[in-house]
Amino acid sequence: MGEQFSYGGQAVIEGVMMRGPKRVAIAVRRPDGEIAIKEQEVTSITQRYPFLKWPILRGMVAMVESLSIGIGALMYSANQAMPDEEQLTKKEMTLTTVVGLVFALGIFVAVPTLLTNWVKGWSHGSAIVNVVEGVIRLAMFIGYMVVISIMKDIQRVYQYHGAEHKVINTYEAGAPLTVESARTFSREHKRCGTSFLLYVVVLSIVLFSIFKVDNVWLRIVVRLALMPVVAGISYEFLRAMGRYNNQLTLLLSRPGMWLQGLTTREPDDSQLEVAIAAFETARGYGLPG
Repeated sequence: MGEQFSYGGQAVIEGVMMRGPKRVAIAVRRPDGEIAIKEQEVTSITQRYPFLKWPILRGMVAMVESLSIGIGALMYSANQAMPDEEQLTKKEMTLTTVVGLVFALGIFVAVPTLLTNWVKGWSHGSAIVNVVEGVIRLAMFIGYMVVISIMKDIQRVYQYHGAEHKVINTYEAGAPLTVESARTFSREHKRCGTSFLLYVVVLSIVLFSIFKVDNVWLRIVVRLALMPVVAGISYEFLRAMGRYNNQLTLLLSRPGMWLQGLTTREPDDSQLEVAIAAFETARGYGLPG
């Protein structure tokens, strides 16, 4: 097909963000029904510093860059999807985002460590403590996914998540980028961020078990410091799942695909239209038709 870049994206509020090789495009359905589109040129820091393309390091960079672009996309979509009188200021949105990130780190990193501290009272093996901590972290992660998946507003976002996957699957299959065509494709994708997060949780169980730290607060600090490394390894794992299509990769990617059953919903035609608009703009083709 000529283009070798692996396109990626993210569902936002009433829209989709797509990232192409040279630009990011955000398409949002406004309250009046029109599609608002924002596009911007993007250049990865790895272009300036080639050593950051090394395995694991490139995953850390990708995580930071994706987080930065994703937050910006969410801010843009929030204001486009809301009536003018309800729009948030940049300061309000930034504060909300920062609080959310701190809360997520506290819940999924610190809380499991604190909850397993009492296990040390009856267990003489740090391996048991690490396994219990990992199981609690995994249970909290899946439980969180289940709880938010029943929220009406989140279900709308998950429909756009499904639209994003369908459009990328359509493109990668070489099929026409139309609503009719995209409707027939799967809403699952092996390079999905949901799968990435699952790999982060599972691989953290292995990596955290290597470092034995007795003090619970120091253990939390070590866990937080290791998160970029866990993300880098998880990125390499996800990348391998997306590049190779054999029985082993299909088996290893299956848990993440199952979890996407919670984080995606079947989109309607208007949502697919938004996802296609974002994708075509990210490719540099502008709005279709």
